[in-house]
Amino acid sequence: QVQLVESGGGLVQPGGSLKLSCAASGFPFSRYTMSWYRQAPGKERELVARISSTGGIRNYADSVKGRFTISRDNANSLVYLQMNSLKPEDTAVYYCKSSWSATEYWGQGTQVTVSS
Repeated sequence: QVQLVESGGGLVQPGGSLKLSCAASGFPFSRYTMSWYRQAPGKERELVARISSTGGIRNYADSVKGRFTISRDNANSLVYLQMNSLKPEDTAVYYCKSSWSATEYWGQGTQVTVSS
């Protein structure tokens, strides 16, 4: 069955870094656009970063440009989100999403908390 499993979240101080991973299985990963979303308490889920199936196109929310980097490893069905210079406003549950045509899958999310 289809699985997206996020890992790498945790508690970090402002200015610190974290690297999130999403392990995919059960679908042809290399065909799918992969994205990271986040949802903070009381707020709507928002797109953080997106990467095309080949990795050639990457898009970022304005709030994370220059600080976050999305990447993927098609050979191992993995997608990453490197997060640097973290701010308290980056605190949220981070979700991995795969999408291709009208099909999409979501992971269960991983908590990222930025606090001193």
